[in-house]
Amino acid sequence: MDHISIGMLMLVVVGGFAAAFVDAVVGGGGLISLPVLLTAGLPPAAALGTNKLAGTLSSLTSTLSFFASGHVDVRAVRGLIPLSLLGAAAGTLTLRHVPSGFLKPMVVVMLTVIAVYTLLRREWGERASFVRFTASTAWLTGIAAFALGFYDGFFGPGTGSFLIFAFLLLGCDFVKAAGNAKALNFASNLASLATFLVLGSVHYAVGLLMGAAMIAGSWIGSRFAIRRGRAYIKPLFLVVCALLIGKQLLDLL
Repeated sequence: MDHISIGMLMLVVVGGFAAAFVDAVVGGGGLISLPVLLTAGLPPAAALGTNKLAGTLSSLTSTLSFFASGHVDVRAVRGLIPLSLLGAAAGTLTLRHVPSGFLKPMVVVMLTVIAVYTLLRREWGERASFVRFTASTAWLTGIAAFALGFYDGFFGPGTGSFLIFAFLLLGCDFVKAAGNAKALNFASNLASLATFLVLGSVHYAVGLLMGAAMIAGSWIGSRFAIRRGRAYIKPLFLVVCALLIGKQLLDLL
C-alpha cells in the first residue's frame, strides 16, 4: 500500500482511539482496529503486524496507568511476564506454518463458559482474596501465562478476557485482574511485535499513527476504569465477551 487518503487516515485515528479505550480494560480492541486496518488497504499479513505495533503502544500505556494507580500486583506478574513473552514469540512463529482458523469453535465455547460463569457469580471480583502463590497455583498460573501468550501470538481474539478470567480465578478483584492482565498482554504484544518486525510485516507509518491514537484511548479508558472500578469493568467485560463470541460465530458461518 503506497498511498492512503485523508479519510482513511481519519478512520485509522478514530478507530484506534475507540479500540484502545475498550482494550485498555478488558481487551477485545482488535475487533475494531484490525478491520480498520484492512479497510485502509493493508494486506492481511501487514494488517496483523501493524495492529501489533499499535496494540503494543496501547497496552504499554494502559499498563503504566494501572501500575501508577497501584493496580498491578508486581509480585504476581514479574515471574509470569517472561513466560508470556516466550509463548507469544512461539505462537507468532507457529502462525507462519499452521493456519489458526481451527481455534474458532474452541474460542466460542471458552468465551461462552467464561461469560456465563462471570454472569452467574454476581459478587465475583468485588473483593480480592489473593495473598501469595502456593506451589500449585504458581505452576497453574505459569502454564496459563505461557499458553495465553502463545494464543495471543498465534490467534489473538479474547486474550485480554482470558487473562482477566485467569486472575479472577486466582483471587484478584476486577480492577487488579485488569491491571495484571494488561501487564501480561503488553509482554505478549511486545514479543509478537518483535517477531512481525523480523518478518517485515509491519507498516510503520500507519502503525505509529494508529498507535498515537491508541495511546490517548488507552490512557483515558484505563483512568475511567480505575475511577469506576468493578461497576464499569464487569459489564464491559461481559459485553466484549458477547461481541467476541458473535464475531467468531459469524466467521464460522
